[in-house]
Amino acid sequence: MPEANGRYALGFTTLEHEVDQLPLKVEGALPPWLTGSLLRTGPAKFEVGQQAYTHWFDGLAMLHAFDFRHGAVRYSNRFIRSQSYCEAMEKGRIARGEFMTDPCRTIFGRVMAIFNPKLTDNANVNVSVLAGEVVALTETPMPIRFDLHTLETQGRLRFSQGIKGQISTAHPHSDGERGYSYVIEMGRSSTYRLFVDEKDAQRVLAELAVDRPSYMHSFGMSERYLVLTEFPLRVNPLKLAFSGKPFITNYRWQPEFGTLLTVIDKSTGAVAVRARAAPCFCFHHVNAFEADGALLVDLLAYPDAKIIDDLRLDRLRIGAQINPTSTLTRYRIPLDGNSSGAIEIVPEPLCDTRIELPRIDYSRRAGRPYRCVWGTGQSESDSFLDTIAKIELSATAPATVTTWAESGCYPGEPVFVARPAGGEEDDGVLLSVVLDTGAGTSFLLVLDAATLAELARASVPHHIPFGFHGNYFAPPDRPAH
Repeated sequence: MPEANGRYALGFTTLEHEVDQLPLKVEGALPPWLTGSLLRTGPAKFEVGQQAYTHWFDGLAMLHAFDFRHGAVRYSNRFIRSQSYCEAMEKGRIARGEFMTDPCRTIFGRVMAIFNPKLTDNANVNVSVLAGEVVALTETPMPIRFDLHTLETQGRLRFSQGIKGQISTAHPHSDGERGYSYVIEMGRSSTYRLFVDEKDAQRVLAELAVDRPSYMHSFGMSERYLVLTEFPLRVNPLKLAFSGKPFITNYRWQPEFGTLLTVIDKSTGAVAVRARAAPCFCFHHVNAFEADGALLVDLLAYPDAKIIDDLRLDRLRIGAQINPTSTLTRYRIPLDGNSSGAIEIVPEPLCDTRIELPRIDYSRRAGRPYRCVWGTGQSESDSFLDTIAKIELSATAPATVTTWAESGCYPGEPVFVARPAGGEEDDGVLLSVVLDTGAGTSFLLVLDAATLAELARASVPHHIPFGFHGNYFAPPDRPAH
């Protein structure tokens, strides 16, 4: 177990306890229309036997469910019994390579890993919908199916045969009619392969050859286009295969590549335009939409990829000074260009307040003009994500920012849930899992999405380790118990 040197080190401490449909005490009042489930995943086990994982992104995944009904909320949590988890429990040590953890301690083990690689299926990044099913996701194309009532693991969701690759995204998109995602096939000749996700199958939409694939965590979508953004954190696939090093440590920051944005037509798969900008790094796209003959691509930009190393567990557990937030930045791509060369564009910062883990009114605003972004922020340079921020964008004035914060509390991703009869973009609530370091436990926070006024909180009897993403599923997506 880690030494709790940092104020928020508890958020990176293993949680072993599992509960099922535990009623939570609610302070305040939950909206009566909130009758669905918040489903989240995240790392919860950071050691196996005598071995410890290296990075926040590596811990073994646990599902968390908050079920709302009749003004009450019940909580369940359960480890995902992935192959990564099951093999580790059986062997008593880390069994598969993760983002920054290499389990192969011997030369023999490293050689065998080259000829019989086992991709991790440790789905600790997001909960979303693929092939019409709610699944847990990581950055390999191995989504994990689970029972929506018991959270019991039900095995992998298998993609159609043509969807080949070793790397994927945990942030698929949907425009209400069909879904979209991508895989990256690494090899002597590497390929970005974008695909359309339909209920019964997936089909390839576009294939883009690439010599040095970029590390990409997400991608953009507008009404007519998909946007693949390649940052200059790149890898030689053959060196990756034979290095014997953890996955992300094979990537190199190569700013000479710049940032390359490729715009792909959603209906034909054709490249509409390419644009090049100054080097930056990003985990999360926020939104993309068309306006005045251009495609506006908004994302959270870092100046470089240093943030990846900053999020090592040894640094986080001692409270090392890091800045885990980034700048909301717009890339304006003219749509009257051609696909033969890359247009040079200049990024436009949209707000001075830095955030991470962004959310929008996705069901109504994804791919369309929007005004509101919610995320987590940082109040002090020696703190972690300790603030919830709402950024309101304006075409005629600087962005305005509203915040929520409480001493000793560290909120997670604020998931927006629209009020069913609401019309305004911020008419609804935010749901965030908050670590209370003073109490040594966590609680679910419910805020008015417009004002960030607290409506309710529901206390969990143990801490919930810091996670990444999840989604709210309203009936009939998740039927009542």
